[in-house]
Amino acid sequence: MTYRIAEQFTSINGEAAYAGAPAVFIRFPGCNLNCSYCDTAWVNEAHVPVTERSKEEILAYIKEQGVRCVTLTGGEPLLQEGIAELIDFLSANGELRIEIETNGSVSIAPYEGRRDNVCFTLDYKLAGSGMEAAMDCGNYACLKPQDVIKFVVSDRSEIPRVKEIVDTYQLTKKAQVFLSPVFGSIDPKVMVEDMLAYKMRDVRLQLQLHKIIWDPMQRGV
Repeated sequence: MTYRIAEQFTSINGEAAYAGAPAVFIRFPGCNLNCSYCDTAWVNEAHVPVTERSKEEILAYIKEQGVRCVTLTGGEPLLQEGIAELIDFLSANGELRIEIETNGSVSIAPYEGRRDNVCFTLDYKLAGSGMEAAMDCGNYACLKPQDVIKFVVSDRSEIPRVKEIVDTYQLTKKAQVFLSPVFGSIDPKVMVEDMLAYKMRDVRLQLQLHKIIWDPMQRGV
C-alpha cells in the first residue's frame, strides 16, 4: 500500500522529548479536530496536495537523511490507513527512534505491543483549543516511560486544569509531562511562576524551538 504524505523534510525537533535533535518529519493530511490555535491548518484542507509513498520509499528517504529521530505528524497521523503497519516497519530498524505526534483524541491502545524505540507525544487540548471534550483520557492507561503528554496552554487560567489532570491520572509517574505555551499567547515567565506556585514537580516547560529559530509561519522547518 501507499501513504498520502503532505510534507516531508529534515530539520531539528522543536518540541517534547527529542527537542533540539535532528529529525525527519513525515506529515500526513487530515485531522478530526479543529483547534483554535492550529498552526498546520493548511494540511487539513480538502484538496491539500499529497504525494503517495510506500513504506519502503519512506524508509529510504529517512536513511538518506542520516538522522535517528523520525516524527510522524499531521494532521492526525493515527487516522491514516495502515499507520500501524508503517510504525511497525520503521521501528524494526532499531537505529531509529519513532515519535508519533497525536492530538490526544485517538486511542493508542492498539499500539501497546510497540517496540521501545516508539514513543507517542499526546497533546492534551485545554479549554482554549475548543477541543477539550474530545480528549481520550483512557490513553493514560497505555503510556510507557518514553511517552510524552503535552499540555498546550493559551492562558494562565488553564494551569489549574493541567494540575488537576496530571494529579488525577498520576501522569508524571507514567510518562514525561510538558507544558507548552501557544506561541505568542502567554508569557513563558508566567507559566514558570505558576508551575512553581502549584508545585508541579516533574513537569517541564517547553518552548517551540522551530518558531524561535525561524519565522513562526514558515513550513518545512
